[in-house]
Amino acid sequence: MARMPKEHLEARRRQILDAARRCFVRNGFHATSMQDLLAEAELSAGAVYRYFGSKDDIIAATASEALAEVAAAFAADDGAPPPGLDDVVDLVLGVERPPLSGSRESARFLVQVWAEALRSPSLSARLKEVMAEARGVVGGLVARHQERGQLSADVPPEQVADVLMALVDGFLVRRAVYGHADPAAFRNGLRALMSVPAPR
Repeated sequence: MARMPKEHLEARRRQILDAARRCFVRNGFHATSMQDLLAEAELSAGAVYRYFGSKDDIIAATASEALAEVAAAFAADDGAPPPGLDDVVDLVLGVERPPLSGSRESARFLVQVWAEALRSPSLSARLKEVMAEARGVVGGLVARHQERGQLSADVPPEQVADVLMALVDGFLVRRAVYGHADPAAFRNGLRALMSVPAPR
């Protein structure tokens, strides 16, 4: 049998993962059957099993991709000038970045990934790596604003970063569960909270 070109193999794998992600968003990881995935991808069982040994392998691959997207959203650009305070908020919220806030479907998928990490040690470890990386980036930006007097320096930057990221987690859960969460309103509220002086 003739070997398929690498581009064809990558496109077929992409087709499977995209179909799986649509199914998982609609029905969740564990309510989605392999038959659902086959029908969505419009492929035979043999075609899918050539790339993935089981549904768990597909879950792991889609979850890993989602976490890679989150990591990319928080990637530091060392050559860029320090962003303004509003840009720090936008970086954390990721308003223009689909993995973090684009659609309700994206938010629902990320919430499922978090839940899956509770039962999968390997996914939990990857999630911790991504969040540690994000915390480092955001903490570094917070520290720069503290140095310039734009944020109170009374609190360690890592603690500020943790709070910002926890607020964004809450925003994503609201978008996933309730379907509507206004990023602009969230940014405004977050900026107002950041401007409150520390108690004497």
